[in-house]
Amino acid sequence: MSGHSKWSTIKRKKGALDAKRSKIFSKLSKEITIAVKEGGGPDPDYNPRLRLAIQNARGANMPKDNIERAINKGNQDGNNFVPVTFEGYGPHGIAIFVECLTDNNNRTVSNVRAAFNKYNGSLGTNGSLSFLFDRKGVFEFEKPESMNMEDLELELIDAGAEDIEVEDNMVTVYCAMEDFGNLNKKFEELKITPSNAELQRIPNDTKTLGVEEAKSVLKLIDALEDDDDVQKVFHNLEMTDELASAME
Repeated sequence: MSGHSKWSTIKRKKGALDAKRSKIFSKLSKEITIAVKEGGGPDPDYNPRLRLAIQNARGANMPKDNIERAINKGNQDGNNFVPVTFEGYGPHGIAIFVECLTDNNNRTVSNVRAAFNKYNGSLGTNGSLSFLFDRKGVFEFEKPESMNMEDLELELIDAGAEDIEVEDNMVTVYCAMEDFGNLNKKFEELKITPSNAELQRIPNDTKTLGVEEAKSVLKLIDALEDDDDVQKVFHNLEMTDELASAME
């Protein structure tokens, strides 16, 4: 899954520099609001989904005021977001899976379809790509200076970690979806706060393209990620060293 780690590294670098931070905060706020409504109220001590959403917001350096506003919004009537997913192919046969939270399904369908059409992609039917992606728990955190990495890896493996990668002093841990809760508890026990912890759709096979071909796919991915209703975009484009250099 090393290609996935490279994507994460590039996204961290881009997120630290560019104007997409407000978009990132908007998506995190929406997840907090949903967590309050559906996860059991505004107290993170009794609402694991909210606790995780707040943790991810803090990991992205989201201001405390923004977090509190999102929690308060979840306590209000209205704001009835529902999850919607889309599956399709981008240019050159790259599989793309889109997860959304929306309060207006017609708007979301229209916007996602328009992005696929504009950038030479094609929407498929739901379920058409399920065989290409596995749902995995993914945790990202900075390598702790105070802990021996080998001992840490053994602790995480005992809690359900399947794969552990280190890149640029960042550690990425993967686990089966059913082990996500156990591993999250293990991080709490170890007093490690991941900068990001979530269920992701990891491709079980990736496709390598030339840099120019890959850039045409990235235009579609960027357009989808820019949409306010889109929470996450997953794909099976391989992050080669050449493409990583071109993106930096």
